[in-house]
Amino acid sequence: MTRYLVTSALPYANGAPHFGHVCGAYLPADVYVRTLRRQGEDVAFVCGTDEYGVAITIRAEEAGQEYPEYVGQWREVISSLFERLGIEFDIFSGTSISPFHESTAQQFFRDLSTNGYLQKRANDQLFCLTDDMFLADRYVLGTCPKCGFADARGDECPSCGAWLDPLNFEDPRCGICGNAPEKRSTTHWYLDIPKLRDEFIGEWIDGHPWKPNVEKFIQNLLKDVPQRAITRDMRWGVPVPEDLADGETGKVLYVWFDAPIGYISFTKEWCAARGEPERWKDYWTGDDTRIVHFIGKDNIPFHCMVFPSMLHGTQAGFKLPWQVPANEFYNLQGRKFSTSGGWTIDLEDFFERYDAEAARFYLLSSLPETADSEFLWDEFQRVNNSSLAGTIGNLATRVLKFIVKNFDGRIPPLHEEHREEMDRVLLTECGAFGDPAEEVLKFRFRRAAEQLVANASVANVFVDRLAPWALRKTDALKAESALNTLCEWIGLLASWMTPFMPGKAQSLWQMLGQPGEVAQNDWQGAPAGTDWRRLEAGTALGEVEGLFARVDDDTIRGEIESLEARAAAASGD
Repeated sequence: MTRYLVTSALPYANGAPHFGHVCGAYLPADVYVRTLRRQGEDVAFVCGTDEYGVAITIRAEEAGQEYPEYVGQWREVISSLFERLGIEFDIFSGTSISPFHESTAQQFFRDLSTNGYLQKRANDQLFCLTDDMFLADRYVLGTCPKCGFADARGDECPSCGAWLDPLNFEDPRCGICGNAPEKRSTTHWYLDIPKLRDEFIGEWIDGHPWKPNVEKFIQNLLKDVPQRAITRDMRWGVPVPEDLADGETGKVLYVWFDAPIGYISFTKEWCAARGEPERWKDYWTGDDTRIVHFIGKDNIPFHCMVFPSMLHGTQAGFKLPWQVPANEFYNLQGRKFSTSGGWTIDLEDFFERYDAEAARFYLLSSLPETADSEFLWDEFQRVNNSSLAGTIGNLATRVLKFIVKNFDGRIPPLHEEHREEMDRVLLTECGAFGDPAEEVLKFRFRRAAEQLVANASVANVFVDRLAPWALRKTDALKAESALNTLCEWIGLLASWMTPFMPGKAQSLWQMLGQPGEVAQNDWQGAPAGTDWRRLEAGTALGEVEGLFARVDDDTIRGEIESLEARAAAASGD
């Protein structure tokens, strides 16, 4: 049996995520995991916060907090947001609190050193006199020597994607205080990625099936791969193993190196908590394992080249990623999300006023799967009012309330003399339908969302074609058969909805009077033939109520005006 180890990029414990982050790595992963489980697959869904690094030490000190307190606060904020969106990990931990993380990361260091993939050397590094610290490459800004972008980071240019060395900047400045740093000598360990590329990773990348946007990005990286430092001079992080430190003090593993190892340490933590401390190996080293990393575009280099290089370099039998369905950037109303610039959505406020599951569905329907996309308030309104309230919600209420009023609130029977006609009309004459799970498993979430709505539309066409309210007066048995068929289709719709909107799916299931959790039932794909019905005629319906509230024009207009006002206030206009 195939096992799936599904990860979402570890959110940095330095602020609250926005919808751009949610679309990149978390919501699609949750839908994928729910779909796999509906197919009966064995899945571990792993995530947690990335809690080390210079940015955290700076922000914690500015806030007057100890580092553990600071990251713990943000861990709770991030975890709470995921809960509001119905994103359910098997474990959500943190790199500073997992009892397995330090030892696991240090063992990676030892194995890579033993196998000849680490180099220790002294070289120059930029040191900020103002902040009295060596600057990690991400905290150096300057003009990209490749494309001329003025605000390139010291490790990577966000404009052209080139990997950079901050020492090559002609105009380096500290990303913290903005002052010009000076060069100083220090000693660090480097991961020999060029050696790993030439031995294995390059061939593996060339022979691996990637999403088109990932393929283009990763091929550019292979052309010029530098060695990368994996240690830093810092007070907060996983210490370099004492047995390999050679007397060096104050050295910790660089956050980009230790963070993805968190996937493994969190898996160990999850298995240990379940009383199966060795089972983590099944998910990371088993021949039948498929590892899937959900990430955003900016994490492609680390998950498609660097982390696979680390896994291979340990020679410890780790499986390499099976798929890395990276998404592009998700923007807001034509611009990048910017908390400091006021161009963002306060998610606490959002969830006080809008349906979280309607938001799940809209985000899925607008994911940046192969190109950048954006959250548009009027599109959120359209999807909520038309696709959800108008197509799915209206189908449920118009059919089920009619049954409550005219058929004693019980699922009417299907009469055999009408079975063939009902199947023919619904399955061949009312429009195309399909199994949304097939699209999800191909990482085509937007298409899966479209398919779900299309399936509901088929039933609405069926209602209009057969008009059971009119049939009840002329052919009561045919009317009952039509309504029975519609109840069956609504039951299927509830099942199909479970990965996308699990709460709404369960509500719809209960309206049909069905017991238990719809997500625990066997998955039914798109019906074919005659053996697709599952409900029992005569079952009493539950309480029938609207699934989705409509959003009016004035509300949306107010949101856009508020967004623009916040941005203007932040810019001082």
